[in-house]
Amino acid sequence: MADTIKNMQKSTKLRFIFSVILTIASAIGQVYVIQVFMNPCNLLPSGFTGVAILINKISALFGFDFSTSLGILLLNIPAALLCYKSVSKRFTFLSFLQFGLVSLGLQLFEFAPFFDDKILNILFGGFLYGISIVLALKADGSTGGTDFIALYVSNKIHKSLWDYIFIFNAIIIIIFGLFFGWEPAGYSIVFQFISTRTISGFYHRYAQVTLEVTTDDPETVSDIFIENFRHGMTIIPGYGAYSKKKYYICKTIVSSYEERDAIDCIRSVKPNVIINSYKTNHFYGSFYQKPIE
Repeated sequence: MADTIKNMQKSTKLRFIFSVILTIASAIGQVYVIQVFMNPCNLLPSGFTGVAILINKISALFGFDFSTSLGILLLNIPAALLCYKSVSKRFTFLSFLQFGLVSLGLQLFEFAPFFDDKILNILFGGFLYGISIVLALKADGSTGGTDFIALYVSNKIHKSLWDYIFIFNAIIIIIFGLFFGWEPAGYSIVFQFISTRTISGFYHRYAQVTLEVTTDDPETVSDIFIENFRHGMTIIPGYGAYSKKKYYICKTIVSSYEERDAIDCIRSVKPNVIINSYKTNHFYGSFYQKPIE
């Protein structure tokens, strides 16, 4: 028992270290995209970072400088504190670390443009900006601001809100267009659409998968599954057309991020089972969603 607890503590520590590394990579990636792909084309990023840049640009029109880095902190910190009681200290820390490093990185680093072509900047920049956000989410953190709030709400209703976040960002772009012209605003919408679709394509926390396990020992399969996952399992009797033997189909639905762990768990006790997995488009009923940690 002591060895088990020790191994669990070691695993948790390693996972946290890996999450910190992903968060740092996310922040560096975000700073790089802003300076290399966005600034040369006068594009506006999504979320509160985009709002901070917009405030900086508008303040310059009125003759004073409002630091983008300061704006990122002033916008993100209240949002993080607002959701703090509903998520864990770990999640809040990683989110603070991410947008704090972005704020600091914009002050300390300066990267040279990579492409001269605006379309290439939009395509590559939009994709890489989305990837930088995905890295933060994969670390079980966020990039702060709208991402923080969207993940908090998604965890409550078990549904992705990234398409709705795109609408919020589009409204900010409209304000941007009113002040600085519709051409850069239009390019920015395309940029944000690419980044949003990248997030939807690579981050599947709220997607669900159906597992069908064919076995002659349903008790062993269901016991090990229920012991390790907070989901039910339905056992359906069947008959092998080739073997002429009686089999059972153990059917369950898990989150997509649990799929690999569930399969490995079942195969650890029954390595010869047949497992079929496929995407679940719609599921109605009670479903346990692991909370943000």
